[in-house]
Amino acid sequence: MEIMERPRIQTRHTHGTGCTLASAIAARLAMGESLPDAVRTAGDYLHEAINRAPGFGEGHGPVDHMWVLRP
Repeated sequence: MEIMERPRIQTRHTHGTGCTLASAIAARLAMGESLPDAVRTAGDYLHEAINRAPGFGEGHGPVDHMWVLRP
């Protein structure tokens, strides 16, 4: 078993992180990645999506799902 950790990002903009992670893992598996690689890649994607969250609203805002499409 491998523990996959990333530094904590201090933000309240984490709405949708569970669905995003599950979808990213499923997409990577569909692309033929092994489960550990899919989890690692999806975690990297989600971590950056949280890091780039746009900060909408007063509550728990969304992560930035589209960050990979921008330079």
